[in-house]
Order: sequence, then C-alpha cells, then structure tokens
Amino acid sequence: MKLQYIVFLVSIWATTACNQGKNAVVFQTDFGLKDGAVSAMKGVATSVDPDLSLYDNTHEIPAYNIWEAAYRLDQSIQYWPKGTVFVSVVDPGVGTDRRSVVVLTKSGHYIVTPDNGTLTLIEKSLGIERIRLIDEVRNRRQNSGASYTFHGRDVYAYTAARLASHTITFEEVGPEYTGGIVRLAYKQAHINNGVIEGTIPVLDVQYGNIWTNIPSKMILDAGVKYGDSIAYQIYLKDSLVHQNTAKLVHTFGEVPDQMPLVYFNSLMELSIALNMGDYSKAFGIRSGNDWHIQLKVK
Repeated sequence: MKLQYIVFLVSIWATTACNQGKNAVVFQTDFGLKDGAVSAMKGVATSVDPDLSLYDNTHEIPAYNIWEAAYRLDQSIQYWPKGTVFVSVVDPGVGTDRRSVVVLTKSGHYIVTPDNGTLTLIEKSLGIERIRLIDEVRNRRQNSGASYTFHGRDVYAYTAARLASHTITFEEVGPEYTGGIVRLAYKQAHINNGVIEGTIPVLDVQYGNIWTNIPSKMILDAGVKYGDSIAYQIYLKDSLVHQNTAKLVHTFGEVPDQMPLVYFNSLMELSIALNMGDYSKAFGIRSGNDWHIQLKVK
C-alpha cells in the first residue's frame, strides 16, 4: 500500500513538473463551430504536446471581418498571463503572399496571425516589441505542404503549440521582421466645441447593446455626471440613422424595462442599451468604421 501511494505521488509530481513553464494557447477565428475546423486546430496543438492548456477566445467573429478580429483580440488579451500564446485566424487572404507572423507584445504576450490588420489595436494598446515571420518550412505540420487553404491548422496552431510548449524559442519561429504591420484605418474618439464623436467598433452581440470607442474619462472630464440626460445621434457615413436621449446610469436596472440607457461597458467605454431589450435590432444599428456617434456635452 505504501509503495502504491508513493507511486501515486510521483505520478502527480511528474505531471506537475511536466506542465511547469508551459504557456496556454488561446484561439480565435471566424470559423464558427458548425464543423470540425476548430477541433482540427486543437488536435494539431495537442499532437505537438498533449499537456498544453488550450482555450477559446471566440469562434463567432463574422466571416472575413478582420476589424472585429482586431477588436476581440484587444478586448481580452490583457487579462491573460504574460507568455500566453494567442492564435487569431481571420484570414481571407489565406494562401496568398500576405505575411504569417508571430508578434511579441510589450506586455509579454505572443500572437500568431496573418499580418492583415488584426494587430492594429494591439499595437496601440499594448505595443509591439518584436515580430518574426513564420518559417513555413520548419514550422508547419508534417505532410501538409499541399494544402493552401487551412494555415490556421497547418501553420498557426502548429507554430503556437511549439512555441507554448517551448519546443521552439521565439527566435526559432523564423526571421525577424522590422517593417511595419498592416494597419486598418479607424477614427479615434475626439471632442470639438462641446461635441464628442466616436465610432461603433462592435456590438455587444448577445444583447444588441451599442458599444462605442469613447472612453469614460472623455465623458466625465467634459462635465457629464451620472443621472444626466445625453442627446446622441448615430450616423452611417454621413447619413443620420437614429437619434435619442437617455440618462447616463451605472447599470441596466436603474431604468424601466425596454427603456434606453447610456452606460460605460466592461472596457469603460460609452455604450447604449435597452434594458431587457435589443437596441441594435430595435433601431437598425450595426457596427464598423462607417458607423459613428455624436453627443453634445455642453
């Protein structure tokens, strides 16, 4: 009995020691979960090292929407430990000469992705320390060279798993790249003559809330207080789509059901909602760089 107990303890110790120092891998894609694409990526990562911890950021990014990939990455990466390896695959240019890279951020996170604009917001929020091009001869799943349309499985998941498991170092990913990343054009929030303007980068898709890129500090520094009514207008390009007035509140339950409210979301940016309703659906509002919002604060 004592021998069996000792063997059990040694087994636990060995498993713990094996996992020490290995970094988590977090996946985000526009694949959805209707087929086996995400499973295939995780299978490749597990084949590299079955002890890796694999997680999902989201697989519900709208198809081909690089902007939303950039936003969802920026939304969550800061909450993960230093050393975490993110795999972001929204890749309408798969198989073309677009760059495949691994980025080391100034916060110590790694991002494996096509360089197609996905890194736009991360560059501003966390900063980019170094970039390496993926050597697709050394860092590609064995016998996958004939496939041109699933680099997420054959290159990105494989490289991420090798990096997270310390099978390779960052330097062994491939040659260093010192050119600039591909950047998506977007407007930052600003205030001019008492009018604050920002964009609607994404929706809170589960509930239909309108998320803007206007930081809470800009609103509060302009003298707006909780309980104040805010008049706002929403535009698609130059066309007025919707206008309304609602109070700035801390949380949804401060207004009756189906009534509009203005609040600061989990990223502390201005947002608009219908309590127990779907604002986006009710008023035909969508997201993206063509959608912007104005509100008067004076």
